[in-house]
Amino acid sequence: MAENVQWREVNRANWDARVAVHTGPEGYDLAAFDDPAFISDVVRYDLPRLGRLDGLDVVHLQCHLGTDTVSLARLGAHTVTGLDFSPAAVEVARSLATRAAADVTFVESDVYSAPSALGTASFDLVFTGIGALCWLPDIAEWARVVADLLRPGGRLFMREGHPTLWSMSMPRADGLLVIEYPYFENAGTSFHEEYSYAGDGMLAAADTIQFNHGLGEIFGALREAGMTVTDLVEHREVPWNPLGDAMQVSSRYPGEYELAGDRDRMPLSYTLQATRTS
Repeated sequence: MAENVQWREVNRANWDARVAVHTGPEGYDLAAFDDPAFISDVVRYDLPRLGRLDGLDVVHLQCHLGTDTVSLARLGAHTVTGLDFSPAAVEVARSLATRAAADVTFVESDVYSAPSALGTASFDLVFTGIGALCWLPDIAEWARVVADLLRPGGRLFMREGHPTLWSMSMPRADGLLVIEYPYFENAGTSFHEEYSYAGDGMLAAADTIQFNHGLGEIFGALREAGMTVTDLVEHREVPWNPLGDAMQVSSRYPGEYELAGDRDRMPLSYTLQATRTS
């Protein structure tokens, strides 16, 4: 486990603060879920690889406001549970599920406590949305949590920001992209960002502690936890703008961004799937 013991409290305060911004007029479009056929752009992007979820018991780790969680329920799942450590986010997620007439259960818990909060071997699918792993200091413990939550043969589905992207700084004056932050797991990097990726209000708690994890570290952690990686796809898109003027709105995928100029320069996100084999 990373040595920085403040990560949980610092990051929870930040995500509690984001809720007010993300539910504001320029934040998440929660009203769109009044349409019973609507699903989030993130889940729509995932659909070709995720597929239908008919009859499955699904858990969404680090679910935030529950927009992707409700979307998963609309893919035919038997049960859907969302888990998040922010009480403010869980409150909004429960209201969204009621508004959307979605049968989703939301639980307030830290990811590392998920097996205790939800029960072991309780799910057919663990879903982890994009922008989640960077808030967790120990990828090996995360992989053990995923394996504990899954029934034998159960599947992990995750789309995540690429560790190469997480290591990048904002573009230099000459437009070059430069690696500034660690690619591999370490004790964490502190950031102070007064604005979030959605909404236009200033954050009341602007400090965060974030952690990168290399692809090899993620693969190794899953293997050690009794998981077998079955698929890896690297993408040229990511659903927010992490690099300012170096990015442009994707003409191919709603809600996604890609590198301006040469979109083949580097991967921005990836989809990983794995099954519990032991």
